[in-house]
Amino acid sequence: MSKPIVAVIGRPNVGKSTLFNKLAGSRISIVEDTPGVTRDRIYADVDWLNYNFTLIDTGGIEPDSTDFLLQQMRRQAEIAIDTADVIIFLVDAKQGLTDSDAHVAHMLRKTQKPVLLVVNKVDNMQVEPLEIYEFYNLGLGDPIPISAAQGLGLGDMLDEVIKHFSVSLSEQTEDDVIKIAVIGKPNVGKSSLINKILGEERVIVSNIPGTTRDAIDTPVTFDGQPYIFIDTAGLRKKSKIKEEIERYSIVRTIAAIERADIAVLIIDAEEGITDQDTKIAGIAHERGKAAILVVNKWDLIEKDDRTMNEYLKEIDAKFAYMSYAPKLFVSALTGQRIHKLFETIQVVAQNHTLRVNTGLLNDVLYEAMAMNQPPSDKGKYLKIYYMTQVSIKPPTFVIFVNEKQLMHFSYERYIENQLRNAFGFKGTPIHFIIREKRRKD
Repeated sequence: MSKPIVAVIGRPNVGKSTLFNKLAGSRISIVEDTPGVTRDRIYADVDWLNYNFTLIDTGGIEPDSTDFLLQQMRRQAEIAIDTADVIIFLVDAKQGLTDSDAHVAHMLRKTQKPVLLVVNKVDNMQVEPLEIYEFYNLGLGDPIPISAAQGLGLGDMLDEVIKHFSVSLSEQTEDDVIKIAVIGKPNVGKSSLINKILGEERVIVSNIPGTTRDAIDTPVTFDGQPYIFIDTAGLRKKSKIKEEIERYSIVRTIAAIERADIAVLIIDAEEGITDQDTKIAGIAHERGKAAILVVNKWDLIEKDDRTMNEYLKEIDAKFAYMSYAPKLFVSALTGQRIHKLFETIQVVAQNHTLRVNTGLLNDVLYEAMAMNQPPSDKGKYLKIYYMTQVSIKPPTFVIFVNEKQLMHFSYERYIENQLRNAFGFKGTPIHFIIREKRRKD
């Protein structure tokens, strides 16, 4: 089930990044008293009252500015508004209501999306903050007073946020459709791959990087199995960005990954594996999505009997954190090995939803411990009592131990490898939850 997306919107210098950092629990966004400092959209996962959502920080909106950067930031914020499920419209109590606030409010009213009007920089919450009343003129309901810097009023604000997606969350159900997000840098052949699968020019294909700026859903049925391919805007390395709008394509990619079961990362065989490829794949890995690494344009590579093995070694080195992901070498232009993609997707989808009964799990666990004893620290020995699977997408296991701090990550990785040797889990990450359990319990 995908997480809701909440976007923080407002004109520059009203405290959006300060609010974002407070909710995210760390100083992720740059905070300065200069309008336009936040040019890159930053995102973070936030938990509140057992609800988990993705929070997006945005550049400010200056509706009437002729400055190129501020104009692009407005467009970028519009993308965030379009992507979000709930919008926090932040205004500044100290500056008061401005014409720019009124313009932004007009834009937000037309979206027909839930909008929370939040008044920041209200430093005294003990008395009724009279400065918020002028914001009723925006026609967006009751203003919610907060102080992002002091952390005041944030609980009340978050209570209102989750009200707007609690119903939709409970109504979401799993279905038989396998959703695949096709991700990667611009111009690596994402749209060409989908068009080859469809056999038609359904998605615009161009050599101009960034042609696809929206996430486009394309339904496909293969061997009776329904799929949805989600083509996304490419993610470009920051230093190479010429159009500011491309910085914000990451939001659509994140939203597409959230909705997907499987992420198919397209790598340009001619360009080779870049740091940006590994960062894009990392977004899917962090969110527990199944993954397939597809090297496209393989027909353009001059090959000998060592070429593929050398490329595979490079993939294993650069994507060491997701060694579970299968690798394919294809050509979207000629259709080379495209049929293998569906076969791989089916295998990966099955593993992403694989359940293993507790008896079999613990047989593997006890055998693993017999071959390699659990670690110790300062005379204290890790005791693992048992393990059970609690969820899928990704397969998630709870391991009950005597002391959590004794479970070293290397031994956790060892157990993961033993599970993969026994049950496969090809293409899917595995998540462990370590819990303490006294023997008397």
